[in-house]
Amino acid sequence: MHNDATTDGATAAPSYRPGAGADAVFRRLYAHATDPEAFVPGGESLGGLRAELRRAAPGTGAHLDGLTGEAARWSSAAAERFRALGDLADHDGRRLLVRRAVLGWAPCGLVSGAWLQWLTSPGTADDPLFLRILALYASDIGVGHPGTARGSAYLELLRQLRASEYAVPPARLAGDPRVGDTAFRLPALLLLMSRRPDDFHRELVGADLCLRVVGLAPPLALARPELQADWGAIDHSAARGAGSSPTEEARAVADTLVRAGPESAARVHTGFAWALDCLRGHCSALLDELRASLDPGYDMAELMRLRAREGSVYHHEVVLEDRPLSAWLRECRDDPRPFLEVLARSRLVRPGRSGASPLVQGLVGERGPMFRVFSPDDLTVIGRWIDALPADGGPRKEAGADTAVGTPTDAGRAAGRPRPVTVPDVPTTGARQGREPKDLREAYHLLMTRAGSPELGDWCLRYVRGWLARARHRMGPQSGPLPAQWRNEGLRPWLQTQHDRHGLEFEEGADIPLPSREAVVDDAVQTAPLTLIDGSWLQGFTDYELASSDIGHSLFATYWDELGNGRPELNHPLIYRQVLKEMDVDLPPTASAEFANWPGFRDRSFELPVYWLSVGRLPRTFLPEVLGLNLAMELSGVGGAYRRAGMALREHGFSTRFVDIHNTIDNVATGHSAWAADAVDALMSGLADSPGPGGRSEVWERVRVGYRSLNPPGGYLARRAERRARLAGARWLPEKLVLPMSEERTVV
Repeated sequence: MHNDATTDGATAAPSYRPGAGADAVFRRLYAHATDPEAFVPGGESLGGLRAELRRAAPGTGAHLDGLTGEAARWSSAAAERFRALGDLADHDGRRLLVRRAVLGWAPCGLVSGAWLQWLTSPGTADDPLFLRILALYASDIGVGHPGTARGSAYLELLRQLRASEYAVPPARLAGDPRVGDTAFRLPALLLLMSRRPDDFHRELVGADLCLRVVGLAPPLALARPELQADWGAIDHSAARGAGSSPTEEARAVADTLVRAGPESAARVHTGFAWALDCLRGHCSALLDELRASLDPGYDMAELMRLRAREGSVYHHEVVLEDRPLSAWLRECRDDPRPFLEVLARSRLVRPGRSGASPLVQGLVGERGPMFRVFSPDDLTVIGRWIDALPADGGPRKEAGADTAVGTPTDAGRAAGRPRPVTVPDVPTTGARQGREPKDLREAYHLLMTRAGSPELGDWCLRYVRGWLARARHRMGPQSGPLPAQWRNEGLRPWLQTQHDRHGLEFEEGADIPLPSREAVVDDAVQTAPLTLIDGSWLQGFTDYELASSDIGHSLFATYWDELGNGRPELNHPLIYRQVLKEMDVDLPPTASAEFANWPGFRDRSFELPVYWLSVGRLPRTFLPEVLGLNLAMELSGVGGAYRRAGMALREHGFSTRFVDIHNTIDNVATGHSAWAADAVDALMSGLADSPGPGGRSEVWERVRVGYRSLNPPGGYLARRAERRARLAGARWLPEKLVLPMSEERTVV
């Protein structure tokens, strides 16, 4: 057995422990990158990520068959090493090993698949390749059902172990001292790259394929026989339900990018090789840590190191071998071994007999001075350490010492962990990197991608605030169809009433002449900037943390429907383009500058689309408003407007498929309108029925403003309110991030 065991009751800790080295910075990056509104600027600041990827580039001779074979062989061998390790421990020791292994994979497990979250954008929403990626991601999320993402299954695994205190939201995991620093490296960098999909989608596809080929993470091979869980969800390679193999789907996507050309192929290969390199490094470090923890003295040393700071505040009057206990504890933060030697000789410990030792009996009892200081698992660690101490003062027995489970020089370790990196001192301020859009057309074009400059983010925030100020202008209790107050019965009854009203209005307007062919074509053209980004107000709900939440799952499902559930023939923007072609209108690609500058569009045709694109980037900041907007949008045409539009299209010989499909999927019983109402109810029912910020009254008012924002007032005073709000908007200046992937200083 490989460890640094001593005979004094303590074991030197490997470098896996939190804060031990340069990898500690990845905790902060992980916490930042899990934020649904996280911002990672581009330009030279991405040099650190690119340097990190180049470090593991496989060379010009690489191909996917060779890489996948290598990953599969490594995964199988590594899983066997973790399984064999469990055979060396006693019952309590194995339980602690399982707990450590599950916590060690938690940063990845809790966000399994999240690196695909932004690969579909308004500009790629009609691209078959990116629709296929979205389908893969939707499977990982468990689209349409709350709490069914792969990460949710992992959360249940942590809860079963009673180790989920820091797991919700995942950003809190960065503060869990039980999780080592190396565990954050791979997921933190994957999540950062996911926020720059235009720059890294090829590498992300390669990394995703690697993780699916690896399948169930090797450390979890230790836990699977011990725990009941939804292992099919936790295993990144397993299909969800009756779906196809995600590994085969990921391989098909990767093959498409490889065939796109040598540069594209090299980047896919690099992403794969880099992910495998990170996996090897993390699993090697975690295996070292688990192997060391077979020695009860290691676990005891780690426990003392973690708890010493809080304990050193007390115990000034308790003396052990002529020194206050508080002084011993202060030293434990750096090296607990001297204290454990003293503790083993003290009257608090009966070596070999934990049941008779005051340290785990009277002192921690209900009347003891250390009641509830240690958790049950802490007490197990202390008891194992005491029982391993020799009663006769001889050498301490080490668990599993007679059997080797691979050493740091075995095949798995030789595969290599990432080379050590240097964390430099980097200034936290720097020059801004871009400029604001000069007009709505340029803003529309820039917002086709998920990323952007700080200036663009600031501009979006102020544009949304201005638009909402206009929607709020002179809004009273009777402004709009939403009731003045939300009631406990929810919005379903109100929804049915609105649907009845739409039907009645349609019948009453049956004699109104249909618009001319020219008017129908003009309307279709001027609404193209809006309709070709259908669902973009919900793009923020593709974010992993929101996509399977109680409120956001139906919003992601709506977005998923708007884009055709991954199928081009059902994709709403593509269906709309077919109608335009019937009208002899052939527009440039939506994401191109030529589209935004197409002379056939009027400038005002970009006002509402830019609002959709801007508010879609801020799903947390404007959650109530987005929910209100979504309800207004999904309900707007059902039962009336879509039917009349269908009549006009049919009258002039155009396909009605676009409006027909919306009139069905937006229905008020089981469709998007119903889901929109349910999302609002889910938000409102969880709020306190009290006045003031955060209460139902204040949040409901924001929902009503969002509903009205689909069609805000257009008069002079309303426009003036909009301009004032935009001018008064606060600047949005995200904190710079330090990426220590290379020895050069890189600021993001």
